[in-house]
Amino acid sequence: MLAKRHRYLQTRGRGDWLFSASLHLGAPDGGFSLIELVITVAVLAILTLGVVPLARVAVKRQKEQQLHEALRAMREAIDQFHREALAGAQLQINQQQGTGTGTSTPSRPQPAQPGQPGQPGGGPNPFSDPRVRVAITDQTIFTADNPDRFPPDLDTLVKGVNVLPIANAAGLGRRGNLNYSATEAATEDSQQPKIKVYLRHIPVDPMTGKADWDFRSCYDTADSGSWGGENIFDVHSKSDGVALNGEKYRDW
Repeated sequence: MLAKRHRYLQTRGRGDWLFSASLHLGAPDGGFSLIELVITVAVLAILTLGVVPLARVAVKRQKEQQLHEALRAMREAIDQFHREALAGAQLQINQQQGTGTGTSTPSRPQPAQPGQPGQPGGGPNPFSDPRVRVAITDQTIFTADNPDRFPPDLDTLVKGVNVLPIANAAGLGRRGNLNYSATEAATEDSQQPKIKVYLRHIPVDPMTGKADWDFRSCYDTADSGSWGGENIFDVHSKSDGVALNGEKYRDW
């Protein structure tokens, strides 16, 4: 009889312990159970694993857009400098020949002889380009190694060069020329040299975090691994990274 009672008390004790444990696993009033917390943490971990790569891709795409804009700004400045440098060279040649730019009477553009710096090989007259509003008058910045008159460095684009407004475009004077206002036409004879800045600042490469770029002169081959130093014909990133489209940033 005593043995039966002892076994009953042991069984009752285990039952009370199991009931008490189930109460602890159950959700208290206004809270979460242990199982619910584990499920919540697992779901958050899965969502985090999916969001982090997307955030990295978004940041990388934003940097690539900034790189495109920086390259476009520098290349446009280089091209505009080159056009107006050729106009300055041709203006110098015309002044030496006593032809000017044709402000007095409309005339055909003066063809250059082969080898002349303004129009190599007798190319088109730079004054006929509507994008050319001024001519670079300081020809001393171009060395003998740079007869094609591309900018010698990026600092030249930032500091600016001496220019003179062109009083003639495509053989016409300012009067009747749609590229000039009435005020500009009235002051045709009072042109003064000015300093023109082609680039506000040297942009920072978003891929390297530095305002340091790779250059290529017009005498370097497209696959050249070094810069000849004669002039700046093109500019590229120094980053060895790979873009989202699979291309290398230095090839942009």
